[in-house]
Formats: sequence, C-alpha cells, structure tokens
Amino acid sequence: MRRLLAALGIVAAAAGLNGCATPGEAGAVTGAVIGGAAGHAIGGSTAGTVLGAGAGALIGNRIANDYYGPRGYYYDRGYYGPGYYGY
Repeated sequence: MRRLLAALGIVAAAAGLNGCATPGEAGAVTGAVIGGAAGHAIGGSTAGTVLGAGAGALIGNRIANDYYGPRGYYYDRGYYGPGYYGY
C-alpha cells in the first residue's frame, strides 16, 4: 500500500509540474512516467524501469514537438485564431 501511494504521489507531482513547461518538456515528463511504468511491468527490474523511462521521455518529447511545435499551439496562431486578427 505504501508503494502504491508513493507511486501515485510521484505521478501527481509530475502532472502538476507539466503546466509550467513547453509542450516538448510536458511530453517528455508524460512519456517518462508512462514508459517507466511500462518498463517495470515488462522487465520487472530497475533496469527495465530506467530504460522504459528514458525511451518514453524521448518518444514523448518527439510526439509533443511534432504535434504542437516547439513553442506551443498558440504561438504562431494567436489566441483567437486566424479570422480574429484580420489575416
């Protein structure tokens, strides 16, 4: 039970820190958490967890940067969209 609560606390802290990050950083944190959990479930060891977290961070960063761009969704589009600003 203690391990479950500790894991949930770490996931909650990682999710809370994602709000202050660029899309790539947020994707890396999310990917690392998911990859670490998957690596531990598959490998069952510390090495599997570390490898899964590293691979998840790289993949999560890449997916987030490809989807949102390196600076975020609204950076080049403006907050209200193309029609609002007259261009």
